Amino acid sequence: MVDCGAMRNSFLIANPKGGSGKSTLATNLAGMFARQGHSVMLGDIDRQQSSREWLRLRPPGLPRIATWEIEDDKPARPPKDTTHVVLDTPAGLHGKKLAHVLKLVQRVIVPLQPSLFDILATRHFLDELLAEKEVRKQHAFVAVVGMRVDARTRAAAELERFLEGVGVPVLTFLRDTQNYVQAAAHGLTIFEMPASRAAQDWEQWQPIRQWVETGAAGETA
Repeated sequence: MVDCGAMRNSFLIANPKGGSGKSTLATNLAGMFARQGHSVMLGDIDRQQSSREWLRLRPPGLPRIATWEIEDDKPARPPKDTTHVVLDTPAGLHGKKLAHVLKLVQRVIVPLQPSLFDILATRHFLDELLAEKEVRKQHAFVAVVGMRVDARTRAAAELERFLEGVGVPVLTFLRDTQNYVQAAAHGLTIFEMPASRAAQDWEQWQPIRQWVETGAAGETA
């Protein structure tokens, strides 16, 4: 059991398809908040605990990102004074488990890669997500982020066509780059990489930054 209370700045990163980029998006979103000076918790509700393992690699001296505060016989909670919560989720999240975690957050970001299998799986997930009570009542707002997108490929064009009719805002397309892989291997985010390497990535994150700060619902990609 987990409990985020009434946390205003709470974000769920979810897609039922394994390998969709959930942990990449979750760790970098947490890192972005931490670099802004917020008190951040990155919570992992995935059995693989990818985000927790990433936190163990994070060098001391960087902006701190906390994890769950766990006490015997009590739900896992964000540490006291936490202002921003990011939740990483397992593949196959649906049904009662999805309904439960939606009650914990106010924003949902769905990462989506430009492959047929990812698009098909995500189409069904978005239908289920938009039918959930917490979303229908607008207690949770949903957006999509394209992951590992090479704009020169046919797959990218197919992804764009699918997202045009998805019914939720498409925040941005993040490029296919080794920056994310190399940063993750050292417990870093792209926001801790030098501008000479990551300036293009920082620019691609600007629509995400604007959405999480203002709640803008317009499609920006």
